[in-house]
Amino acid sequence: MIRPPARPLTLAASALALTLAAALSACAPTTGAAPMIPPVAAQPIEYVRDVHSHARPEIARVVHVDLDLDADFQARTLSGRATLDVTAEPGANEIILDVRNLDIGEVVDADGRPLRYVVGDDDPILGRPMTVYFPAFAPNERRRITIRYATRPDAAALQWLTPAQTAGGQKPYLFSQGQAILTRTWVPTQDSPGIRQTYSARITAPDDLKVVMSADQLTPQGEAAGPGKRAWRFRMDNPIPPYLMAIGIGDLAFAPIDHRTGVFTEPGELAASARELQPTARMVDAAEALYGPYQWGRYDLLVLPPSFPFGGMENPKLTFATPTIIAGDQSLVSLVAHELAHSWSGNLVTNAVWADFWLNEGFTTYFENRIMEAVYGRDRALQEQVLSWGEMQDALASMPAADTRLHLNLDGRDPDDGMNAIAYDKGAAFLRTIEGVVGRERFDAWLRGYFERNAYRPMTSALFLTDIRDNLVRGDQAMETALKLDEWVYQPGLPSNAVAPVSDAFAPVDAAALAFFRDRGPASAIPWSGWNTQQRQRFLNWRPEALRAGADWLRPAQLADLESTLNLANEGNAELTFGWLQIALAHRYQPAVATAERFLTEQGRRKFVLPLLTTLWAEGDWGRPIARRVYAQARPLYHPVTTGSVDQVVGRP
Repeated sequence: MIRPPARPLTLAASALALTLAAALSACAPTTGAAPMIPPVAAQPIEYVRDVHSHARPEIARVVHVDLDLDADFQARTLSGRATLDVTAEPGANEIILDVRNLDIGEVVDADGRPLRYVVGDDDPILGRPMTVYFPAFAPNERRRITIRYATRPDAAALQWLTPAQTAGGQKPYLFSQGQAILTRTWVPTQDSPGIRQTYSARITAPDDLKVVMSADQLTPQGEAAGPGKRAWRFRMDNPIPPYLMAIGIGDLAFAPIDHRTGVFTEPGELAASARELQPTARMVDAAEALYGPYQWGRYDLLVLPPSFPFGGMENPKLTFATPTIIAGDQSLVSLVAHELAHSWSGNLVTNAVWADFWLNEGFTTYFENRIMEAVYGRDRALQEQVLSWGEMQDALASMPAADTRLHLNLDGRDPDDGMNAIAYDKGAAFLRTIEGVVGRERFDAWLRGYFERNAYRPMTSALFLTDIRDNLVRGDQAMETALKLDEWVYQPGLPSNAVAPVSDAFAPVDAAALAFFRDRGPASAIPWSGWNTQQRQRFLNWRPEALRAGADWLRPAQLADLESTLNLANEGNAELTFGWLQIALAHRYQPAVATAERFLTEQGRRKFVLPLLTTLWAEGDWGRPIARRVYAQARPLYHPVTTGSVDQVVGRP
C-alpha cells in the first residue's frame, strides 16, 4: 500500500509575500557570484508539519536571525543575544521556537520592552518548545524580538577542543554541526529544514583565533573588541534552513585555489590540504555546466580537526570537511563533489522534513557522480556507482523493510535514523533509473528546471512527484509505467526496473578476490600496486556468501599474509584502513587490534567509528572488552553526533 503524503499547511498569500520578500530582498551577488535565481514569492509555500520541530510556521515564523555572541573557551559557552525577525498571520500573538539545553535570560521587543515567554516540557529528541507572546500581528507586519541566552558546555551542536586535540597542539578550537536538529542547542530559532531564514552575526573570540561561518565574511581580519578580543562579522543573504548555520573558531590559515574557491585549516595542515583539494575549482565549473549557476558566491572548505563526525557538511559558502579525505593522492575527493552538489540539492532545494531526507542526499549522490564523471571520466564514475550500490545492498539486507523506503515514517524517532545508504544510494539509483528510461538529455533538462523552479523552497516527496509528472512525464502513460515512481518512493526494497551498475575495472579485482578469499591463494598474487583506491576498496569489501552464513572464512595465517603483503597496518588511506579492519576484527585477528585502537582514537568520523565498534561488539567475549576499553579512551575525543550513535551499541562508559 502506498503511504499517503502528509497534508500540507499553506501560509496565506499576504503573509507569504512578506515572508519571502523579507528573506530574499537583500539577496545580491557577492564578488564572483552568478546572478541569483529570481525570487518565488508569488508561489505559495506548503508547510508540512515537521514532527521534529515544535514550530508552527503557518502561524508565525522566523525569517532572519541576527547573532551577537561571545565565545568563552574557558567556560565552553557561547553567550549573548539572538535577534529574530518574525512575520505572522494577522491576529497571531505568539511564536513557538525550538530550544534545547539553552539558558534563557530575557526576551524583549524592538523597543526593549520585556516579552512574556514560556519554555515547555523537555522531549529527549526534540528539546523544548519556547513560546514568546506579543500583541496581535497586523496584516503585512514584521517584528523583531531579542533573546539573551547562553549555551551550555555540553551543547550537542558544539565541540570545544583543547589544544591537544588539534593538529597544531597550541590553541583551542570550536566547531558546530547542526544537522539534523542540533542548531537549537546553540541558536534559539525554529529549527526545521522547511523554515528558511537569512542570518547575520557578530562573534567575539580570543584575538589569536580566527572565526569563520557559513556566510559572507564582512571583516576578514576581524576588528578590535577590547583587551585580548577580536570581533568578526558575517552575513548570509540567501535564506537557508537553520541546520546550515555553522561556525568554526581556531588557529586557521587560508590558501586560495582559484578566484572563488579556497581552503581554511590549521597552518601546519594547509599545504597538504590545498594540494589535495585542487580539483575543487574544476568541480565547481563542472557542476555549473550540468545544472546551472552556483548561487552562493564563494565555495571554500574548512578542513577540521579529526573529531568531526561526518565526511563533510555542506554548510553554504564553507563546506566543513574531515581530514580523513586528505589521502595524499586526491583519491577521496568525491566527497568534495558531494558537498558541492549540495549547493543545488539540499541548500537550494531542501527536504521540508527529515522523513524525506532522500530528497537532499539521493539527489546529491546522483549529482556528485555526474561531477566525478565530468572531471575524471565515465570509468571512475562507474566505479564509484558500483561501490555505492554495494553499500545499498548491505543496507537493504540488514535493515527492517519499512526503513528501506525513500519516504520514511520517523514519528517519535531521531531523524538521524534516516541518514543511511537508503537515502543516499537508493535515492541516487532512483534518479539513474529515471535517466535511463527517459535519456540523459531529457533528464538533465528536467533536473536543471527542478532546481530553478524550486529554489529556496521546502520540498516533499509528494511535491517532487508532482513536479516530475508535470514537467517530465507530462501524461505519457508508457513512461509513467516504466518509471514506477510511487513504488520507488513509498515501497520498501528495490523496484524491478533498478539496474545494477557495472564497471569493467572491477573484473580483475573480483578475479583476484576469488583467488585469495575463496581459493585461499597467496596475497602476493594480488596486483595491489596497479589498482586505484576504488579498486582496492572493492577488494576489501568483497565478501563470499560463506561469510554471510557464518562459516569459517579466513584463517589467521591468511590474514597475516594479507596484512603484511599489502602493508595494511601502515595504510594511510582512511577508507582502506577501515575496509581492512572490518575484515580483521570480524575474524578476531588479534594483531590488528593495535591498528584499530590507533585508528579509532585518531579520528571521530561516525562512518568509520560506529561500524568498527559494532563489529567488535558482535564478537562477544573477544570483542566487547576491546570495544569498551577503546571507547572509554576515545569517547572524550568524539563529537556528540558520534557518541550518540555509539552509546546505543557499546553503552556510555
